[in-house]
Amino acid sequence: MSTTGRGQRAYIGSFTSEGGAGIAVASVDAETGALSVLHTTDAVPNPSYLALAPGGQVLYAVSETDDGAAAALSVADPARPPAPLGPPVPVRGAVPTHLALAAGCLLTANYGSGSVTALPVRDGGALAEPSAVLRHEGGGPVTDRQEGPHAHAVVPDPSGRWVLAVDLGTDSVWVYALGEPDAPGEPDARGGQGVRRAAVRTVDAPPRAHREARLRPGSGPRHLAFHPRGHRAYVVNELDSTVTVCRWDAASGTLDALGEVRVVPDGTDVPNFPSEVVVSADGRFVWVANRGHDSVATLALDASGDTMTLVATTPCGGRWPRDLTLAPSGRHLYAANQRSGEVTWFDIDPTTGVPTPGGSLAAPAASCVIFA
Repeated sequence: MSTTGRGQRAYIGSFTSEGGAGIAVASVDAETGALSVLHTTDAVPNPSYLALAPGGQVLYAVSETDDGAAAALSVADPARPPAPLGPPVPVRGAVPTHLALAAGCLLTANYGSGSVTALPVRDGGALAEPSAVLRHEGGGPVTDRQEGPHAHAVVPDPSGRWVLAVDLGTDSVWVYALGEPDAPGEPDARGGQGVRRAAVRTVDAPPRAHREARLRPGSGPRHLAFHPRGHRAYVVNELDSTVTVCRWDAASGTLDALGEVRVVPDGTDVPNFPSEVVVSADGRFVWVANRGHDSVATLALDASGDTMTLVATTPCGGRWPRDLTLAPSGRHLYAANQRSGEVTWFDIDPTTGVPTPGGSLAAPAASCVIFA
C-alpha cells in the first residue's frame, strides 16, 4: 500500500494443498520490482485468488475447494499477518476460482458448479451469507472439459453497471446487471437470438441476469480484461490458445466478438492452456500467460483497440504461469508459476511492450499476485 511509512505491498495467493504458504504479504521495491516476503498465513485453505477492498484495509480470498468458500481478512496493520474477519463463508458452489467486489457484494466464480455467488459485505469488511447463487446452463463440444458450465472469472465493467462472468464450459460470457432494476417488472434476461436464460435465485436485489454472449464453440473462455477506454474487452481462451477481441457496449450491456488472435507462434506443438490476460494502462499492449508453452505472450493493439498482433513470446521463468499481473506503475509484470513454485517479475520495454526477466521469489504452488 502506498500510505506513508508502509510502502507498497503485494499479496500472493497459493494452493495450501500443494505445499503453498496460503497468503503471503510482500514488500515491493518500486525501482526494481523485487518482492520480499514479510508475512504469511494459512488461515484460508487454497486461497487461489485474491482481491483487495478500496482503501486497502481488507483482503478477500476464495477457498478453492470442493465445498467452496470465501474469506475476508484484515490487512490494516502492516506489522502483522492478515487477520481473518471470521471463518470462511460457504459460497454454496464448488471450486471457486475467482472473485471481485461490486455493488456492495463479493462475487465469486464457481468453476465446479458453474455458478456465480454474491456475498454481501458488512460494515467493517466481513462477509455475510450468500444473497444469491446464479447458475449457468449449457455445455460445449470439448466433452472432457465442457460437459457442463464452468464459471471461471467475474469482472465488473468500467461503467460500474454490469459484471461479466466468463464460463469455460458454455463457451460464453454471462452479463449481469448491478443495482436495482430500471423499472418494476424488468426481466432477468433480455431476448435475442442465441441467448440462454440463467436460472437465478435472488434475495435483496443481488446481480440480475441480463444476457449471455456466446463465443466460438470449443474455445473455452477463461478470463477477460477491458481496454482502458472501456469500449473493448479481450477474452483469453484456455482450450485453443486464442484471445477474442470483443466490442463492449456499456449502455446496453452487450458483448459481441470481433475477431481472434493466437497467443503462441504458429507451429507450436506443445499442449498449451492460456490462463490470464492483462492490458496496459495506455491501451497499447496486451499480455497473456501461457501454461504449457510456459511463456508470456506480448500482443500489440492498434489505436482503435480492434486489431491485435502477436509480437513475441517470452519464457515465463518457470512452469505453468497461472496468473499474470501488471504493477500499478506499469513498469513491471509478474507471473505466478504454479508448478515450479515461484513468482517471477519482468521489466516492460515501454516502446515494444516486450518483457525482460528481472528476478524471482520462491513461492510454492503460487496462484496469483495482486497489488495494493
